[in-house]
Amino acid sequence: MTIDDVRLARAYLLRVAEPPAPEVASLVADLGPVRAAELVRTGKAAIDETAARRHLDFATKDLEQAAVRQARLVIPEDEEWPAWPLLALANAAARDVPGMTEPLGLWVRGEARLDELVQEAIAVVGARGATGYGEQVAAEIAYDLAQRSVTVVSGAAYGIDGCAHRGALRAGGATVAVLACGVDVAYPAGHTDLLVRIIGQGAVVSEYPPGTRPAKHRFLVRNRLIAALAGGTVVVEAGRRSGSRNTAATTVALGRPLMAVPGPVTSAMSVGCHDLLRTTAATAVCSAAHVMADAGRIGVDATTRSDEPARSTDGLDRVMLRVHEELPSRGGVSAERIAVGSGVPLSRVRALLPELELLGLVQKCEAGWCRGPG
Repeated sequence: MTIDDVRLARAYLLRVAEPPAPEVASLVADLGPVRAAELVRTGKAAIDETAARRHLDFATKDLEQAAVRQARLVIPEDEEWPAWPLLALANAAARDVPGMTEPLGLWVRGEARLDELVQEAIAVVGARGATGYGEQVAAEIAYDLAQRSVTVVSGAAYGIDGCAHRGALRAGGATVAVLACGVDVAYPAGHTDLLVRIIGQGAVVSEYPPGTRPAKHRFLVRNRLIAALAGGTVVVEAGRRSGSRNTAATTVALGRPLMAVPGPVTSAMSVGCHDLLRTTAATAVCSAAHVMADAGRIGVDATTRSDEPARSTDGLDRVMLRVHEELPSRGGVSAERIAVGSGVPLSRVRALLPELELLGLVQKCEAGWCRGPG
């Protein structure tokens, strides 16, 4: 089995299973993508998620069409895969949060490596029908974040999203647009030139195969990727029923910092932000400096708050922190004991320990697992 076989299998599954596809993801986790694709293709895997499309074996065509448009399929088996940011989706899925399935792969346009782009990133989102006030604030925050070498993640929509991308580009920084359609589809059409510029200074990303047209439900599904790929989310403007509130809810579910920009109490486009500040864990921010201070690990690295030294566990979500805290200061313990002490399922503990080892926070020892030098 080669990496090409794996890429073909994942390309096939991305075509036949409308994201998010938890049953398919579970099958892939258990059997691997090649075997899972074989069972789906032959109908031996009775999965509702693939019943309507399993005959659509366009994997080779999709990869060839992507290559023509200078796009590529990034998969979990690639070094470029943003494993650390997307781990939050797996953790949320383990807590039975609906819709938090990790993507089977991501179609990407742009020469920059995706994992490096989102290493330090903030999502800036908001209303399509933004006011002049919201557009100015979004552009200024994105510009200042980009000047601090923080990647701005958004959805390429009209209004706040577009202003956020333009602000980052104006600063000469990187920006990532996550689409609810194929990466070869210019949507919205009025942002065709903007998308070309984003590809040049960052990346356009989607889990939908080439040629996929946008649909209302796909915008809500892609919002989880915006929240997951960023280290925190800023909602600049949002109406009472804005889709940005869906991104905000996902951000909270993933354990990431949620921030909202307050606006005039008379503005319908600030109602959503004010509701977030009243009813969720959102914090009020008015500038990039506020965002940096509230964005966890990014904020600690980028500010000069000497009274709050960086800790090795900054950036861990709650589940990973529980696992880490069960490790004794001296000696080692088994994964089974960590599971009992932390209350985290054993299968999840076994999956998280290698991640913590990569961060230098744990290491294998004679007695099992012990704290690392990080």
